[in-house]
Amino acid sequence: MQLKGKVALVTGATGGIGAAIARRLLASGATVIVTCLEGHERAGATADDAIGAARVMQLDQRSQESIEQCVRAIADEYGHLDILVNNAAWSARIPFFDLEALTPDLWDRILETNLRGPFMLARACATLLKAQGGGHIVNISSCGGIAPIGSSIAYAAGKAGLNHLTRCLAVALAPRVTVNCIASGVVENTGMSNRAMDPAAQEAARHRALLGRTVQASDIAEQVMTFVTSTSTTGQIIAIDAGLLDATH
Repeated sequence: MQLKGKVALVTGATGGIGAAIARRLLASGATVIVTCLEGHERAGATADDAIGAARVMQLDQRSQESIEQCVRAIADEYGHLDILVNNAAWSARIPFFDLEALTPDLWDRILETNLRGPFMLARACATLLKAQGGGHIVNISSCGGIAPIGSSIAYAAGKAGLNHLTRCLAVALAPRVTVNCIASGVVENTGMSNRAMDPAAQEAARHRALLGRTVQASDIAEQVMTFVTSTSTTGQIIAIDAGLLDATH
């Protein structure tokens, strides 16, 4: 049980990638807290189906008050935090060429959720992450932050920002906290992939990828485990994409 005694917070974790990460951390002995936007009863029912033993907390990462309440509750109950996985994200399917459809409100919602939120949560968790002598932050990004692909220009820009934020936080929180990032490819059967791409586009990505497949949520979870059990890796962005980026260029 590599993570026995460790406390992990995984945002947006009642399904898809987040649930796979939470399950993997639980299997390694960690105490896992998962967050979602819904009220506690609905969130708890969803989480019970997806990840069993995890503790569920409500969190709107666009709200500073909600972030502070969540982190305060963790501090009161556990006294420390060892792992933060910034997984929660939001997008809408807007073709790159349709600039008029990307309204100011949509731009703000996407960037507030996908870039501002992870920073503010990392900022709020920094003291707890340092409390036990060191901790780990893993940001879940996208290949859309490396190449101009994805559900919208705002989504791609936000994920590019998250990639660079990873490097900046690695500097800011060194040497006690490692900060790394996973740039995900198209992940099979997740809400985000379904919002980002229609079925035909997902199938095209599958055939274009060098490995001839999409990514499984468990692939992302395994890389998270690699990051949170390493004391020598920080400031890195790793593409888990079945070779999609290399096939794109």
